[in-house]
Order: sequence, then structure tokens, then C-alpha cells
Amino acid sequence: MTLKEWLVIITLGIGWGMSFVFNEILLRELGPVTVSLGRVSFGALGCWIWVLMRRKQVSVTLRLALEMLVFGAISFAFPFAIYALGQQSISAGVAGIINAMTPGMVVLISHFWPGGERATGAKTAGVAFGFLGIVILAWPVLQRGEASAFWAIVITIGAPICYGISGNMARRYKAIDPAVLAAMALSGASVLIAPLAIWHDGWPVVARAETWGALMMIGFVLTSASFVAFYWVLPRIGATNTSTVTFIAPVSAVSLGVWVLGQPLAIEHILGMGAIFCGLLLIDGRIVRRFTGSR
Repeated sequence: MTLKEWLVIITLGIGWGMSFVFNEILLRELGPVTVSLGRVSFGALGCWIWVLMRRKQVSVTLRLALEMLVFGAISFAFPFAIYALGQQSISAGVAGIINAMTPGMVVLISHFWPGGERATGAKTAGVAFGFLGIVILAWPVLQRGEASAFWAIVITIGAPICYGISGNMARRYKAIDPAVLAAMALSGASVLIAPLAIWHDGWPVVARAETWGALMMIGFVLTSASFVAFYWVLPRIGATNTSTVTFIAPVSAVSLGVWVLGQPLAIEHILGMGAIFCGLLLIDGRIVRRFTGSR
């Protein structure tokens, strides 16, 4: 990869780790479902601005619009809400570490998905290491009797599961320009999550400047701009190299949570992150191939 491509990957990893810190700021004034609504709606607006500026062709049928409600909900609205819901009881760093389970969930779900990729032995071991990391994170809070934190960890695993499902669903839309797909999916997510946000959290009232700032950052920068950059770099360096974002995001989330929010860094966070990283290396496969090749 070129230096420019590496910079994009590193920036994306740091940025997506920052999203968990911004969730903490938003949750001081907004409910968890409203946090998701704010992110997907601002994200959709930013993506549509990009699509119009680039004059990309958009063709929408009624069937596709209905499909985007489901695809957008699973890809964006539900996981964003799940993370915000979980972060009411767990730190930004723990949520970021759980997010690193995404490649493992993609492997697991793809194995059983019709026409999906079958998991190899190394990838299966990688998924096992990922679950080991979750157990390491959950075990101490279970021993301390922190039921709310334990169930928050369990609930938060739902976000990587959503990403695993949406990653397999996305194969249906390969013919659609990625930026257009993101704009339509985020729009569908906004339409679907809006009534749920009002029902669950009530009408949002934003009085703090920091809340507006966090909404702008997490919506326009960490959703719109990040996905445009992601889809720019993906065809240039391939899916395997692009997946290295998952190594950077949890480190960013943990570091910023400690530095910005003053959250504690416990030994189980380090051990859990280490186990998940081992799983990511096995799923990635390059180290395994290098080792077996050298033999």
C-alpha cells in the first residue's frame, strides 16, 4: 500500500474509534435510539451532498426503497443504537473492543449464509479467539455482580452480528455505486429509526453546544466522510488490507476513553483486546499463510 492509502486506513481506524467517545458525550443529553437517529440522518445528508456534487447516477424503484429500509436498519440504525444502549453501562473502550468482533461475525454468518464463503480452520479458530476475548471482558463484571454491565456486553454483541448480516446482504447490491448505496441505506435507516426514537426516548431536546458538535462530528465526519473514504480505498487495496481498520479502532476507542473521558483501563480490557486481535490475525490469514509457506 502507498503512504496515502495507509494514512486513509489509519485515519479511518482512529475516527471510528472516536465514535464511541462521541457516543458518551451524546448520551449525556440524548437517549440511545436518538443517538442512532442523529448519526444516520446527518450521515445520510452528508452522503447525498457528496452524491450530488459528484453527479452520480441514482435509480430508485419502490422495491429497492423498501429493501433499503431493512438494509439500512441492519447496517446502520440498529448497530448504532445498540452501541449507544450498551454504553449506558460500559465504557467507550469496552464497546470499541467488542466492535472488533465484526470480522469474526462476518466469517461465522457467511459460513451459513446461502452462497456465502465457507469458514476455514484458521478462520474458525479466529472466531473462537474473538469469543474468548468477550468472555475475558465479561467474566470480571460477572464476578463482581455487575449485572447491568454484563448484560450491556451481551447486548452490544448484537452490533457485530448486525454487521455480519449486512455484510452478506450487501452482495445483492454490488451493481450500485457504493456512495449511492450508503446514501440510500442511511436514508432508509433514518426513516425507520425516527419513530422508534420518538417512542423510546421522546422528542429530542438539544441544549448543549457540545451535543451539537458531537452530532456534527459523528454524522458528517465519522459517517458520511468516513464511508466515502472507505469506499475510495477499498477497490485500491482490497478487502483484506482494508480490514486492518479493525485493528486500529479498538485501540483508538480505549486510548481516547482513558485520555479524554478519564475512564479506567483494566487488565481484562488489555487481555480481551489481545485475544480478539489474535482472532483477527487468524481470520486475516496472512500470518498463517506465511508460517505454513515457510515450512
